Amino acid sequence: MSLKRLAAHVAEVSGWWKECLLHIELDFAKWVYTPKVINSTKEIVALHDDLIEKARVILSEVNDEEFFKPWTMRTGDEIYFTMPKEAVVRTFCLNHLYHHRGQLTVYLRLLNIPFPGMYGPSADFPSM
Repeated sequence: MSLKRLAAHVAEVSGWWKECLLHIELDFAKWVYTPKVINSTKEIVALHDDLIEKARVILSEVNDEEFFKPWTMRTGDEIYFTMPKEAVVRTFCLNHLYHHRGQLTVYLRLLNIPFPGMYGPSADFPSM
């Protein structure tokens, strides 16, 4: 994945909360993915911020019982998995985000682009 595509993907993952909490499944046979065309860092940040705000609203409105309901990922009749939504948001939303965010930091580090720490100070910004 190119740096540009990876950065856009990291932003897009925040939009998955809607699919995972407000629906009972994701059927790739019924869903056409069209990557959002991003042309600047400003656009990536705007996409991320918009999706984070939408996720925040969903999380504030969904009731706790929703997390225990089953959710399925499939392509037509082929089922990849069915898990409680609490496990789906942990793996599909959060862990997937962490994974690609880690990849993104490697790209940035290899390009000598400074970035702040995610869990405290970084070598680039030690006083944070």
